[in-house]
Amino acid sequence: MTTTIASILFLIFLFISAIHFYWAFGGTWGSYSVLPTKENNEKALNPSILATVIVAFGALGFGLFILVKSGVLAFNLPYWLNQYGLWIVASIFILRAIGDFNYVGFFKKIKQTKFGKSDTKYFSPLCLLIGILTLILELNT
Repeated sequence: MTTTIASILFLIFLFISAIHFYWAFGGTWGSYSVLPTKENNEKALNPSILATVIVAFGALGFGLFILVKSGVLAFNLPYWLNQYGLWIVASIFILRAIGDFNYVGFFKKIKQTKFGKSDTKYFSPLCLLIGILTLILELNT
């Protein structure tokens, strides 16, 4: 079960990483519904290329970390990362699913924008799934 969960999480993180690299290098597919917007459809966030690349490497790092923790890859981790890393990853994604109470998450106020609808339908549930699967992985390793 651990290997299956780790594989699913790795594939999710690999896709997230790949799409961020795509956007960082000029791709536009899907880019209009993935950034939070205000009620007047003005972007609430306008990330730079550097920020997008950082997110891409971060997602790839999370995926590789999941493979290490599940035993698929062998790599010596620092003590603190080995002890608390899965808790940190799970917390990040569960908090993202809960949201900021304005633009993102299940409890956002602005829900009727293109992003708001996509967030409710896809992004927040995906973040919750990542958080739950990571917790399951933590409890089984």
